Amino acid sequence: MQESFPELGFTRQDCTEMSWIKSILYLHGFTNGEPLEVLLNRTQTSVLYFKAKSDYVKEPIPMTGWEKIWKKFYEEEAETAQMIFSPCSGKMDEISESSIPFPHRVGDIYQIQHLVYWQEEGEEASKRHISWIRRHYSYMAPYVSKFPRAAYMNYRDLDVGVNNKLGNTSYAQASIWGSKYFNNNFDRLVQVKSKVDPSNFFRNEQSIPSTWRQNGD
Repeated sequence: MQESFPELGFTRQDCTEMSWIKSILYLHGFTNGEPLEVLLNRTQTSVLYFKAKSDYVKEPIPMTGWEKIWKKFYEEEAETAQMIFSPCSGKMDEISESSIPFPHRVGDIYQIQHLVYWQEEGEEASKRHISWIRRHYSYMAPYVSKFPRAAYMNYRDLDVGVNNKLGNTSYAQASIWGSKYFNNNFDRLVQVKSKVDPSNFFRNEQSIPSTWRQNGD
Protein backbone atom coordinates (compact mmCIF):
# COMPACT_ATOMS: atom_id res chain seq x y z
CA MET A 1 0.00 0.00 0.00
CA GLN A 2 2.85 2.41 0.78
CA GLU A 3 4.48 1.70 -2.58
CA SER A 4 1.34 1.82 -4.73
CA PHE A 5 -0.82 4.35 -2.83
CA PRO A 6 1.54 6.52 -0.74
CA GLU A 7 -0.98 9.38 -0.80
CA LEU A 8 -3.18 7.40 1.63
CA GLY A 9 -0.55 7.51 4.37
CA PHE A 10 -1.31 3.87 5.21
CA THR A 11 0.75 2.26 8.00
CA ARG A 12 0.94 -1.20 9.59
CA GLN A 13 -0.94 0.17 12.60
CA ASP A 14 -3.96 0.71 10.33
CA CYS A 15 -4.17 -3.04 9.64
CA THR A 16 -5.79 -5.79 11.68
CA GLU A 17 -4.86 -9.36 10.79
CA MET A 18 -7.65 -11.87 11.27
CA SER A 19 -8.94 -15.19 9.98
CA TRP A 20 -11.50 -15.30 7.21
CA ILE A 21 -14.37 -16.28 9.52
CA LYS A 22 -13.53 -13.46 11.92
CA SER A 23 -13.57 -11.06 8.98
CA ILE A 24 -17.18 -12.10 8.38
CA LEU A 25 -18.01 -11.00 11.93
CA TYR A 26 -16.15 -7.74 11.41
CA LEU A 27 -17.86 -6.91 8.13
CA HIS A 28 -21.26 -7.47 9.75
CA GLY A 29 -20.54 -5.00 12.54
CA PHE A 30 -19.39 -7.37 15.29
CA THR A 31 -16.30 -5.43 16.34
CA ASN A 32 -16.27 -5.97 20.12
CA GLY A 33 -14.81 -9.45 20.27
CA GLU A 34 -18.11 -11.31 19.92
CA PRO A 35 -17.79 -15.12 19.65
CA LEU A 36 -18.34 -16.90 16.35
CA GLU A 37 -21.57 -18.32 17.75
CA VAL A 38 -23.34 -15.01 17.09
CA LEU A 39 -23.50 -16.15 13.44
CA LEU A 40 -25.94 -18.87 14.55
CA ASN A 41 -28.53 -16.27 15.57
CA ARG A 42 -31.08 -16.26 12.75
CA THR A 43 -33.25 -13.52 14.28
CA GLN A 44 -33.17 -10.38 12.18
CA THR A 45 -32.53 -7.46 14.51
CA SER A 46 -33.44 -4.72 12.03
CA VAL A 47 -34.80 -4.28 8.52
CA LEU A 48 -32.47 -2.81 5.94
CA TYR A 49 -33.59 -2.62 2.33
CA PHE A 50 -31.10 -2.46 -0.51
CA LYS A 51 -30.68 -2.62 -4.26
CA ALA A 52 -27.46 -3.88 -5.88
CA LYS A 53 -26.03 -3.80 -9.39
CA SER A 54 -22.60 -4.75 -10.73
CA ASP A 55 -20.03 -3.87 -13.38
CA TYR A 56 -16.59 -4.84 -14.65
CA VAL A 57 -13.97 -2.23 -15.50
CA LYS A 58 -11.45 -2.85 -18.28
CA GLU A 59 -9.93 0.62 -18.65
CA PRO A 60 -9.03 3.06 -15.84
CA ILE A 61 -11.86 5.51 -15.17
CA PRO A 62 -10.55 9.06 -15.87
CA MET A 63 -10.41 11.64 -13.11
CA THR A 64 -13.14 13.69 -14.80
CA GLY A 65 -15.42 10.67 -14.54
CA TRP A 66 -14.66 10.17 -10.85
CA GLU A 67 -15.38 13.84 -10.13
CA LYS A 68 -18.88 13.48 -11.60
CA ILE A 69 -19.48 10.15 -9.86
CA TRP A 70 -18.45 11.69 -6.53
CA LYS A 71 -21.02 14.47 -6.94
CA LYS A 72 -23.81 11.94 -7.34
CA PHE A 73 -23.02 10.56 -3.90
CA TYR A 74 -23.99 13.89 -2.36
CA GLU A 75 -27.59 13.40 -3.48
CA GLU A 76 -30.11 12.67 -0.75
CA GLU A 77 -30.84 9.08 -1.76
CA ALA A 78 -27.12 8.26 -1.83
CA GLU A 79 -26.49 8.92 1.86
CA THR A 80 -25.79 5.22 2.47
CA ALA A 81 -24.82 4.26 -1.09
CA GLN A 82 -21.59 2.42 -1.78
CA MET A 83 -19.31 1.31 -4.59
CA ILE A 84 -17.31 -1.78 -3.62
CA PHE A 85 -14.26 -2.61 -5.74
CA SER A 86 -12.96 -6.18 -6.05
CA PRO A 87 -9.63 -6.47 -7.91
CA CYS A 88 -9.17 -8.93 -10.76
CA SER A 89 -6.08 -9.79 -12.90
CA GLY A 90 -3.10 -11.42 -11.18
CA LYS A 91 -3.61 -15.17 -10.77
CA MET A 92 -7.08 -14.88 -12.33
CA ASP A 93 -5.51 -13.94 -15.66
CA GLU A 94 -3.85 -17.37 -15.80
CA ILE A 95 -7.21 -19.21 -15.80
CA SER A 96 -9.00 -19.62 -19.10
CA GLU A 97 -12.35 -17.86 -19.49
CA SER A 98 -13.87 -21.15 -20.62
CA SER A 99 -12.40 -23.38 -17.90
CA ILE A 100 -15.43 -22.91 -15.64
CA PRO A 101 -18.76 -21.06 -16.15
CA PHE A 102 -17.45 -17.89 -14.45
CA PRO A 103 -15.76 -16.00 -17.33
CA HIS A 104 -14.71 -12.59 -15.99
CA ARG A 105 -10.93 -12.89 -15.83
CA VAL A 106 -8.39 -11.71 -18.42
CA GLY A 107 -8.79 -8.04 -19.29
CA ASP A 108 -10.82 -7.05 -16.22
CA ILE A 109 -9.11 -4.63 -13.85
CA TYR A 110 -11.74 -4.82 -11.13
CA GLN A 111 -15.38 -5.49 -10.43
CA ILE A 112 -17.77 -2.93 -8.94
CA GLN A 113 -20.74 -3.66 -6.74
CA HIS A 114 -23.09 -0.68 -6.71
CA LEU A 115 -25.26 -0.55 -3.58
CA VAL A 116 -27.86 1.70 -2.06
CA TYR A 117 -29.53 1.09 1.31
CA TRP A 118 -32.58 2.52 3.03
CA GLN A 119 -34.62 1.84 6.16
CA GLU A 120 -37.78 3.84 5.46
CA GLU A 121 -40.92 1.78 5.03
CA GLY A 122 -43.19 2.20 2.06
CA GLU A 123 -43.23 2.13 -1.70
CA GLU A 124 -42.27 5.78 -2.14
CA ALA A 125 -38.93 5.35 -0.33
CA SER A 126 -38.16 2.22 -2.34
CA LYS A 127 -38.89 3.96 -5.62
CA ARG A 128 -36.65 6.93 -4.78
CA HIS A 129 -33.63 4.81 -3.87
CA ILE A 130 -34.05 2.31 -6.70
CA SER A 131 -34.42 5.21 -9.13
CA TRP A 132 -31.17 6.69 -7.80
CA ILE A 133 -29.11 3.52 -8.33
CA ARG A 134 -30.58 3.03 -11.79
CA ARG A 135 -29.53 6.57 -12.73
CA HIS A 136 -26.10 5.95 -11.25
CA TYR A 137 -25.80 2.68 -13.18
CA SER A 138 -26.79 4.43 -16.39
CA TYR A 139 -24.19 7.13 -15.81
CA MET A 140 -21.45 4.50 -15.34
CA ALA A 141 -22.03 3.00 -18.81
CA PRO A 142 -19.16 4.81 -20.62
CA TYR A 143 -16.61 3.62 -18.05
CA VAL A 144 -17.35 -0.11 -17.81
CA SER A 145 -17.39 -3.24 -20.00
CA LYS A 146 -19.46 -3.23 -23.19
CA PHE A 147 -20.99 -5.65 -25.70
CA PRO A 148 -22.18 -7.06 -23.40
CA ARG A 149 -22.08 -4.91 -20.31
CA ALA A 150 -20.94 -7.68 -17.96
CA ALA A 151 -22.40 -8.41 -14.54
CA TYR A 152 -21.62 -10.70 -11.60
CA MET A 153 -24.31 -13.34 -11.16
CA ASN A 154 -23.99 -13.53 -7.35
CA TYR A 155 -25.13 -9.91 -7.18
CA ARG A 156 -28.43 -10.91 -8.78
CA ASP A 157 -29.91 -7.92 -10.62
CA LEU A 158 -33.47 -8.55 -11.77
CA ASP A 159 -33.40 -5.30 -13.76
CA VAL A 160 -31.48 -7.28 -16.37
CA GLY A 161 -34.51 -9.50 -16.96
CA VAL A 162 -36.30 -12.50 -15.47
CA ASN A 163 -37.67 -15.86 -16.56
CA ASN A 164 -41.32 -16.26 -17.44
CA LYS A 165 -43.37 -17.58 -14.51
CA LEU A 166 -43.96 -20.93 -16.22
CA GLY A 167 -40.25 -21.31 -16.88
CA ASN A 168 -40.58 -21.55 -20.66
CA THR A 169 -38.26 -18.64 -21.34
CA SER A 170 -36.79 -18.46 -24.84
CA TYR A 171 -33.08 -18.64 -25.55
CA ALA A 172 -33.16 -15.06 -26.90
CA GLN A 173 -34.79 -13.74 -23.74
CA ALA A 174 -32.48 -15.59 -21.37
CA SER A 175 -29.39 -14.59 -23.34
CA ILE A 176 -29.98 -10.98 -22.25
CA TRP A 177 -28.82 -11.82 -18.72
CA GLY A 178 -26.97 -15.00 -19.65
CA SER A 179 -24.43 -13.20 -21.81
CA LYS A 180 -23.83 -10.61 -19.08
CA TYR A 181 -23.18 -13.24 -16.42
CA PHE A 182 -21.41 -15.90 -18.53
CA ASN A 183 -20.15 -14.27 -21.76
CA ASN A 184 -19.43 -16.94 -24.36
CA ASN A 185 -19.97 -19.72 -21.82
CA PHE A 186 -23.73 -19.15 -21.95
CA ASP A 187 -24.23 -21.27 -25.07
CA ARG A 188 -22.35 -24.18 -23.51
CA LEU A 189 -24.43 -23.88 -20.33
CA VAL A 190 -27.63 -24.01 -22.39
CA GLN A 191 -26.40 -27.21 -24.03
CA VAL A 192 -25.64 -28.80 -20.66
CA LYS A 193 -28.96 -27.67 -19.20
CA SER A 194 -30.86 -29.12 -22.16
CA LYS A 195 -29.25 -32.53 -21.63
CA VAL A 196 -29.21 -32.70 -17.83
CA ASP A 197 -32.52 -30.97 -17.03
CA PRO A 198 -34.62 -30.94 -20.23
CA SER A 199 -37.87 -30.39 -18.33
CA ASN A 200 -36.40 -27.30 -16.63
CA PHE A 201 -37.24 -28.55 -13.14
CA PHE A 202 -34.39 -26.58 -11.56
CA ARG A 203 -34.97 -22.92 -12.24
CA ASN A 204 -34.94 -19.48 -10.65
CA GLU A 205 -35.58 -15.93 -11.81
CA GLN A 206 -32.52 -15.92 -14.08
CA SER A 207 -31.71 -19.58 -14.65
CA ILE A 208 -30.35 -21.18 -17.80
CA PRO A 209 -33.11 -22.21 -20.25
CA SER A 210 -33.59 -25.63 -21.77
CA THR A 211 -33.86 -25.57 -25.56
CA TRP A 212 -35.33 -29.08 -25.52
CA ARG A 213 -38.31 -27.79 -23.54
CA GLN A 214 -38.85 -24.95 -25.99
CA ASN A 215 -38.75 -27.30 -28.97
CA GLY A 216 -40.98 -29.81 -27.17
CA ASP A 217 -43.55 -27.13 -26.37
